[in-house]
Amino acid sequence: MCAGAQAQDQPAPIRFLLTFDDGPAAAVNDNPTVHILDVLARKNIKAVFFTQTRAWHGGGTQMGRFLIRREHGEGHVVALHSATSFHSNHRFMSRERLDETMRLGVDDLIAETGVAPKLVRPPFWAYDAATLASYQAHGLHMLLTDLNANDGKIYGINFSWHKRSNMLTHLAETRKRWAAGTMPAVDGYTPVVVTFHDVNTYTSRHIEEYIDILLDVARELNVPLADKPFYDKHDELERAALAATVSNPDAKPQLPGLWNWLWQ
Repeated sequence: MCAGAQAQDQPAPIRFLLTFDDGPAAAVNDNPTVHILDVLARKNIKAVFFTQTRAWHGGGTQMGRFLIRREHGEGHVVALHSATSFHSNHRFMSRERLDETMRLGVDDLIAETGVAPKLVRPPFWAYDAATLASYQAHGLHMLLTDLNANDGKIYGINFSWHKRSNMLTHLAETRKRWAAGTMPAVDGYTPVVVTFHDVNTYTSRHIEEYIDILLDVARELNVPLADKPFYDKHDELERAALAATVSNPDAKPQLPGLWNWLWQ
């Protein structure tokens, strides 16, 4: 259903806001981040990339830094995930150490893109009041997610037999909040945040299928879509993402899977 077909008393039609975590990948050949960027370019979709700027196998490499510049140059929103060698849990850091990594991450992204990041996503979805305070002190706004591909297992068996059913379940839950009018509307649309991992080779090979699945499950659930169901302009994407951020540590939004039980 397109935007023009929505009933007047319905909330604003949705646009899928694609986000990617843990990248960029460092592989010189068959790089999953490169493949995802190529697909997004063909489809004229802009996304938010939550980067690990100092990952030993990613953003801290020459290829990783090149891909951060490419993401920015192609009009995507480059955001911060971590600035440590590994995928470190922000919640388990001292405030001093977390502040240090936030400064490093912001400086890293300014060095590569010329622009200070505005968005951050905590590794493992783990945050608390102190974590949020550190983010905010460095001009960063925390974006979580509505839909999650459950593709965070990068190595070994990383495929999924439940791509469609998983997205259907998540969008059905999100639809309840959309119908209740509790989700923000930006520029006339309701952003629905979707999370993938661009370092996952299975995800990179199936990203076009995932995009089609999102459209398909929206139709099945009778969720009105914008005429352009994905964001195609940097500034509109960034405004939508900022509107969906969480600033109150007492809000307790639903986190993906097991992480909700662990942290909330």
